[in-house]
Amino acid sequence: MTNTYITIGSGSHKVIALHGWFGSAEDWRPLCEVLDQREFTYAFMDYRGYGGSKSISGKYTIAEISEDAIALADKLGWERFSLVGHSMGGKVIQQILLDVPSRIRKLVAITPVPASASPFDEQRWTFFSSAATDPAVRRAIIDLTTGKRLSGYWIEKMVARSLQNSTVEAFATYLQAWAKTDFAEKVKGNPIPIKVIVGENDPSLTAEVMTQTYLQWYPNAVLEQLSNAGHYPMDETPVSLATSIENFLRE
Repeated sequence: MTNTYITIGSGSHKVIALHGWFGSAEDWRPLCEVLDQREFTYAFMDYRGYGGSKSISGKYTIAEISEDAIALADKLGWERFSLVGHSMGGKVIQQILLDVPSRIRKLVAITPVPASASPFDEQRWTFFSSAATDPAVRRAIIDLTTGKRLSGYWIEKMVARSLQNSTVEAFATYLQAWAKTDFAEKVKGNPIPIKVIVGENDPSLTAEVMTQTYLQWYPNAVLEQLSNAGHYPMDETPVSLATSIENFLRE
């Protein structure tokens, strides 16, 4: 069974976009409104247990998402394509690069999780783990990662969308996947062109973190910090994000 996906555009440059832990294919909608659909064709995939793929069970690993994304590219007939990944999706696109390096044109990692394991202490791990079943914790995480400055109504909508578009099992297991999986040694020195985009109001996945990880590992990495954005620039600053992504992809 193929994962569900959304496609837009008719351009020659093909792009697969992969969402974050709280997301789904639908979460890219604000960005879709401002992407150049003449020059690019985008496919936004749901992970197993998420969105339209909620009924598809699996191991819920980074490697499995990579396999599913490659299967989607095959189904679409895309031999060469670029990858865009948000948060957890930023980790996934690096795994896809390792799996099919000759097929990848460029990577764009948005407020991304590095290829290394994430540094969680016991208290923070317990807190994040409880988000699988506690909507209040999901709300607190979204509020924290966007700088505690955004509309409570918007945050509540994000929480509701997250709850609706993920199963508890998938959500809980994907935390293990993005936080504990470590393949940093395998990506070091990879010459792929990659752009790393962070939001100035994201307190965790900062420009400093990216400088110590992505920019150390990838010799052709560039970094951009978006003003007035936190962890969800596709919602917070979609025009700036679309401009940043597409300027890099067409270079």
